[in-house]
Amino acid sequence: MTTGAGQDPPDGTVDSKAAVIADVCGELSSDEFDRARDILRSNYAFVAEPAISRHYTTRESLRLFYRDGFIDRYSGVRLINPGVLRALSVIFPSDFPSHPNWKMAETHIAFWELFPSIDHIVPVSRGGADDDSNWVSTSMLRNSAKAHWTLAELGWTLLPPGDHHDWDGLSGWFVDYVPMHPHLLTNNYVARWHRATLEVRAEFSGESAT
Repeated sequence: MTTGAGQDPPDGTVDSKAAVIADVCGELSSDEFDRARDILRSNYAFVAEPAISRHYTTRESLRLFYRDGFIDRYSGVRLINPGVLRALSVIFPSDFPSHPNWKMAETHIAFWELFPSIDHIVPVSRGGADDDSNWVSTSMLRNSAKAHWTLAELGWTLLPPGDHHDWDGLSGWFVDYVPMHPHLLTNNYVARWHRATLEVRAEFSGESAT
């Protein structure tokens, strides 16, 4: 069966996979069930991708965000220290709301656009390593969009990291502002990110956390 383009497209492209399905359908039209199945198994086999849940500590996350200069490595957008965003939701609960379960109707869009998260460049379910050589910072929005797809499948590229000396996700503001407004530390989330930011910021600056 022809692909309609006069020649088969290059292997590894989505078009070549469509050609496999076209060949399978062609064999089925000729009542060649076994042949159709063999083509499918040989050229477009089903590979089970188990769901893998990975949880990172606050400090693990911050170290990666500092390494990447609080930059979304897929878009280049500047990201914000999560503690800053949550502190703003404490200060402005109606104007900058957040929801513990990320309910979109009750969460400011900034938590999707600017909240940094860790993503696997090559998904673990697709054979990628679960270590920092395969981790990058990206927004919650792009992390959700990327899901289990590869960069090639999405047409995305990996951008170079930023420099935390140029942009630290407002971490410097965070560690200075919160102690002057101690009521913010009664929020466990803000307090946890504040402690971690002090420590990780000190690691990257070569100073001692106070």
